[in-house]
Amino acid sequence: MKFLANENFPFPSIKFLRENGYEVISISEESSGIADSEVLQKASAENLIILTFDRDYGELIFKYQKNNPPAVVYFRTKGQMPNEAGKILLEKIKIEKIALENNFTVIEASGVRQRKLTKD
Repeated sequence: MKFLANENFPFPSIKFLRENGYEVISISEESSGIADSEVLQKASAENLIILTFDRDYGELIFKYQKNNPPAVVYFRTKGQMPNEAGKILLEKIKIEKIALENNFTVIEASGVRQRKLTKD
């Protein structure tokens, strides 16, 4: 499982995920300033799961039917610490066994919602 952290995804969470064995490519480190549509293209081309706090991805994918990435994890909760998003994600993957692939996953303080992504 490889991730693509959007520019708004906190670096301490990226670092936390990397320290726990996950490959995380950071838009901030590699391609700062690219458009959301370019992030979607990169994720699709390189088979990466997008990690973001940006709700625009749902609109791009479901309303405008842009090319779908393998998955998107949209965080609606920031938590108290910058590494909390990484910890929450790991908990959802390892403890709760939530499948991310082919889903648009929304992580909120009250729980998780998922919607299937359609493949073109």
